[in-house]
Amino acid sequence: MSGATITSNLEDDAAILFDAVRAAGALALEYFGGDIKQWDKGDDDPVSEADHAVNDLLHEKLRGARPKYAWLSEESEDDLSRHNARFTWVVDPIDGTRAFLKHEPQFTVTVALVENGAAVAGVIFNPATDEFYEAVKGTGGRLNGSPITIGGSSDFANAKLLAPRKPFQKANWSEVIDHAEFQFVNSMAYRMALVADGRFDATVTLSRKNDWDIAAGILIVEEAGGVVTHLDGSAIILNQSSTLHPDLVIANRVLHEEIIERLGD
Repeated sequence: MSGATITSNLEDDAAILFDAVRAAGALALEYFGGDIKQWDKGDDDPVSEADHAVNDLLHEKLRGARPKYAWLSEESEDDLSRHNARFTWVVDPIDGTRAFLKHEPQFTVTVALVENGAAVAGVIFNPATDEFYEAVKGTGGRLNGSPITIGGSSDFANAKLLAPRKPFQKANWSEVIDHAEFQFVNSMAYRMALVADGRFDATVTLSRKNDWDIAAGILIVEEAGGVVTHLDGSAIILNQSSTLHPDLVIANRVLHEEIIERLGD
């Protein structure tokens, strides 16, 4: 059956999503800090029994409540029926598995509901720090129930960047390299959330990311007033045949425009 025939009550879908992610975060915490089974999926890409357990719980709760919605997860075989689906759950059960396995509180449970290529509800939950970022299309971004707004800085000389220095060095952007504050966290979704709530001014990645890394973050950033695009300024479309995206720029409108102009060259 084509997903186009499915109707959605977004408020109900969001409530299902939020409850499922809270339960998934609690399960992840049961594993966090313990001695758990882990292995490489290939190309130095770690995964653990916790990733799979959280994935199974989310699948049970989300597909159980909305069985006609498609499913796309880092830890599940790709279900190609999603290509014809109006609604798709896009899931990273533990984004930042490296940090999780090192017992560092820089991992998140990240889930979005995607409709026709764009996220309409999303959550980024760091259960170790009890930070629950969420957004529903058109209602703003929130952290633990309180509204968030992207930072308004337009001064790169004093910017706080969740990004490596290397792209800025290659662009000979000396005023950024010499003065800006650079930090990094393992979870891409968490980086996006920290920019959305104004703790950092921008984040840039020139390494490939998948839909499940960024779907919820795109919505949360945009609902907080920020901009998310590829480095060439093009919009990000989710749930395509390829889920990979070559690069990302996340910032407020002023900084975003300057990053695109300088790094895009």
